[in-house]
Amino acid sequence: MTIQVSPLSAPRFASLIKARDAGHFSVLVSGLLAAPLLAALALGFIYPVARLVVLSLADGGASYLRIWEDMLYLNILLDTVVTAAIVTGFCLVLGYPVALVMAQLQKRTAFVVAACVFVPLWTSVLIRSYAWILLLQRNGPINSFLADHGLIDGPLKLLYTHGAVVLGMTHVLLPFAILPIFATLKTLSPDYRRAAANLGANRLQTFLRIILPLSLPGVFAGGLLCFVLALGFYITPALLGGPGSMLMATLIGQQTTVLLDWPFAAALSTVLLAVTLVIVFLFRKALSLNKGFHSVR
Repeated sequence: MTIQVSPLSAPRFASLIKARDAGHFSVLVSGLLAAPLLAALALGFIYPVARLVVLSLADGGASYLRIWEDMLYLNILLDTVVTAAIVTGFCLVLGYPVALVMAQLQKRTAFVVAACVFVPLWTSVLIRSYAWILLLQRNGPINSFLADHGLIDGPLKLLYTHGAVVLGMTHVLLPFAILPIFATLKTLSPDYRRAAANLGANRLQTFLRIILPLSLPGVFAGGLLCFVLALGFYITPALLGGPGSMLMATLIGQQTTVLLDWPFAAALSTVLLAVTLVIVFLFRKALSLNKGFHSVR
């Protein structure tokens, strides 16, 4: 008995066979495709973190007890979190207007502004930190300008202060706040502004009640990215900060390169990693509860 398949039903018949075969081999093929990525993730992230945790417990957990009992290390951890929060706030406040202007410009002008945002990313963090050293030193351009115009009697101490650390970190991390916000604003339709204008809203009301809530996912993404990067910053605080502005990354570097106390450095790193994961979870929770996030979805 021969089964004849009409031309009209042949594509459907072939699609059913492919769907059945795809369903039969989907788990195996998916596993094979994901194997290189999983191997790279295991070797590049899971294994080093596991080794770090094991090293931190080499002294039986005494390093963690040392962190908990000595307020110096807890204060450094608190200063790190506060500094990261301040830097994130500055990045969002300075980066949002730039992203808003970029989203409203024409393509050529927006390309020029975007190039100005990307250029710092192509420059080494070390070079940018040394540039701030030249600007903030006692005989630098800033002190010279203020002294020449009679605004100060003597050079100000701008370098090796906590303010210099915040300024340098904000300069380095600012593009990471601009780009996610710009990507979110660029997806917003101009019809929102037209509809708000037709309903009698002015530009400020349109921004506060329409644009800003809808752009909050980008704000959260940029803020989270800046905050996590600021928690582990090492070069800029080490070059621009003084003894009173030591952060966790600087402390960990000191423990590994100067004191050679690897278990304690591993314990500090593990604590910083745990704090970072908790903050990331809280950011994601706040984002999921945000009204602007639900409206975009």
